[in-house]
Amino acid sequence: MNTPIKKRTLIRYYIRQTKKSKLYPFTALCALLALPGNALAQTAELYEQSSEMAGLIIQYEQDIDAIRDFYSPYEVSERSDYQYKMRVVNSPEQLSRLMQMDSTYLADIKKRDFGKMSVYGQVDYLMLKKEINKHLAGLKDEAKKYGSIKEYITFATDIYALEQKRRRGDWVDGEKIAKQLDELSKKIAADSAKLSKVPSMDMPLANTLREAASGLKARLKSFFDFYNTYDPDFTWWVPAPYKRVNAQLSGYADMAGTKGKVTTTQNDDGSGIKGKPIGRDALIAQLHEEFIPYTPEELITLANKEFAWCDKEMLKASREMGFGDDWKKALEKVKNSYVPLGHQAELIVKLYNDAIDFIKARDLITVPPLAEETWGMIMMSPKRQLVNPFFTGGKEISISYPTNTMAYDDRLMSMRGNNPYFSRGTVQHELIPGHNLQYFMNSRYKPYRHEFSTPFSVEGWSLYWEMLLWDQGFAQKPEERIGMLFWRMHRCARIIFSMSYHLNKWTPQQCIDFLVDRVGHERANATGEVRRSFEGGYSPLYQVAYLLGGLQYMALKKELVDSGKMSYKQFHDTAIKENLIPVEILRAILTKQSLTADFETKWRFYDLK
Repeated sequence: MNTPIKKRTLIRYYIRQTKKSKLYPFTALCALLALPGNALAQTAELYEQSSEMAGLIIQYEQDIDAIRDFYSPYEVSERSDYQYKMRVVNSPEQLSRLMQMDSTYLADIKKRDFGKMSVYGQVDYLMLKKEINKHLAGLKDEAKKYGSIKEYITFATDIYALEQKRRRGDWVDGEKIAKQLDELSKKIAADSAKLSKVPSMDMPLANTLREAASGLKARLKSFFDFYNTYDPDFTWWVPAPYKRVNAQLSGYADMAGTKGKVTTTQNDDGSGIKGKPIGRDALIAQLHEEFIPYTPEELITLANKEFAWCDKEMLKASREMGFGDDWKKALEKVKNSYVPLGHQAELIVKLYNDAIDFIKARDLITVPPLAEETWGMIMMSPKRQLVNPFFTGGKEISISYPTNTMAYDDRLMSMRGNNPYFSRGTVQHELIPGHNLQYFMNSRYKPYRHEFSTPFSVEGWSLYWEMLLWDQGFAQKPEERIGMLFWRMHRCARIIFSMSYHLNKWTPQQCIDFLVDRVGHERANATGEVRRSFEGGYSPLYQVAYLLGGLQYMALKKELVDSGKMSYKQFHDTAIKENLIPVEILRAILTKQSLTADFETKWRFYDLK
């Protein structure tokens, strides 16, 4: 370790001396090239795991966590010796400290010399600044929401005051605390009476109020658990009034939850799915935030162009199967190829082996043996299958297939929707080299970038592999091609129905019908897909991120691999080690772009003509 450090010191001295010469650039380069190979290798290894900004990113993440933890209540479990911090609605004090922390780090970032950083440091600079600004905007929005419910929880300040005493173990007078709780009970009763007279409120506001009340209950419990049974005076006076207040807080939170009413521009279509279209301006703002410089209308054009390609390929496969241009009959035959109950797990393993053997034979990416050894399998619960009709992946693959508790029609649709040909094209999406390998590699390379992840890189990477395997000839039989085309059409449809819904042009029922008629989905699966999109807690752009992210990776592959600048293996190994950053930012690294501190998205990765 000492030798390379000493040599770097000498080189820096040599460069300083040669700066006086007109030959400085040449002599400096010669000096660097004169370094032994291990010194340059060390620099490469350093940037593989770190950058000039990595330390600040780690420090920021830890400082934010420290503030969150310190100002959050403890949860004491009687069945465990371990106490943990609960994530509840931030208190005004907590919000203020978090915003102060963000402002401090933004000021620190401005002092950094962007121009002197490597491209890795510049990327981390841009991503950290973006993350802090996003976090700060979220805190301001949270503070605004809290201000909107403040009149309904006037009792909150009393609970926050008790919590402050508990943090540093202040001695408390049990009798006085009992009296304070009695007064608190009266305030909660008054606020409850006020809330009961409110006919309804916007659902997000009602949810915030309910969560705030539940958080206050948790904060009071944390205070109570700290002193109760440990302080004799406290234990004598406080349990009875605390029990009453605790019950009141539970009742208050429940009542707040009943006040929510969905206010939406969406027309009632009888689907039972209630979402909230966000509108064109919000879509464009979110697309810009995700480094996608296209309008919603352009994305619909893009999806229709991709759909047209799918249609042609689907008709080719249908004709090969003897169904002519009636591709839905060919699709019906593919759906009915499902395996018997109890055999889906072994099918998944076979399909995984088919894909991994294909990938290894073409040397497309490095697959760590431990990643192959340790991916797991679980069976998906019937409840989760309502919103996830197909298997999902990550650390393990979650298999969606019928259980004995499902209705007959639901069982059949689950089996048909998870047939071998549909599954063949997507097992590697969920496992290796898709989500499972992402999980494996991202925890080992630049893990400090975990906060910078985006669905356009998370889902885009896995979708890219579906597209690449198609191009490499993974689907030979017409049934195999139909299985892969079904998913490509599904991703096109996601863009069309998501954009159309949030532009307030389509209802959820129209989205369901589109998936059934245009893609060939089972109706229950289509309903689950739409419900997941609009009620599942996903961002409005999550479902469009699959195909768009995949196309971004394909464009980058064309730029670097098809041009001969990198091999497939070099491209994939390098890309996945940069962690889940936006693809346009990954492109900046791989193409060694000259970046500026005020970088804005501009990469038009798809030709709409």
